Parts: sequence; structure tokens; C-alpha cells
Amino acid sequence: MREQSEVGLWRGALVPALILAALSLILGTLVRATSGFWGALLASITAIIFFSVHLLMSKLSTNLDPIATMALAMFSYFAKVILMGALLLIVTKTTSPETVDRATFAIAALSITTA
Repeated sequence: MREQSEVGLWRGALVPALILAALSLILGTLVRATSGFWGALLASITAIIFFSVHLLMSKLSTNLDPIATMALAMFSYFAKVILMGALLLIVTKTTSPETVDRATFAIAALSITTA
């Protein structure tokens, strides 16, 4: 039963995220051309992976005691923050704003996250 609810949660989060990802790809391409496309694509992939990891951690902690669940949640949170910082640092240092538009990335990531 719990596995069905987690799949339902994932699908419920995935559908609006994919709709907004497609919309952000279209709008990013129309407004900022190729750099907007790459910014929106990177944001879409990042946001979808992050909420999928969150739901995976929820599934893994189903039968754990509360302290272990909290430890797993905190580890997952800090790992995602560190990985996001590393991703942003790598993108900032290795690409130019003409290649990956930062504003499009930010708007797409925030819109997909709030969906």
C-alpha cells in the first residue's frame, strides 16, 4: 500500500514538473535562444532529479526508526545542497552566460520546484 502512495506522489509531482519543464524550454528558447534552452534544460533535469531523490529517501526510510529516518533525511538534504552548490559552481566556471542563461535557469528551477 505504501509503495502505491509513493508512486502516486512521484507521478503527482512528475506531471506538473514535466509540463512546466516543457513550457520553460519553449519560453527559454523563444526569449533567450540557445542559451535559454540550455538553462531551462539544466534546471529541469536538476529539479526532477532532486524531487525524485527526496521521494526515494522517503521510500528507503519506511521501516526505519525515527532517529535513523531523521539522520537519513538530514544526510539527503545536506548532500543535495552540497551537490547543487557544486553543480552551480561548475556551470558558472565552465560555461559562459551566452551558453547557459543563468536567469532562465533560475526561473525554470523555481517554477518547476513550486509546481
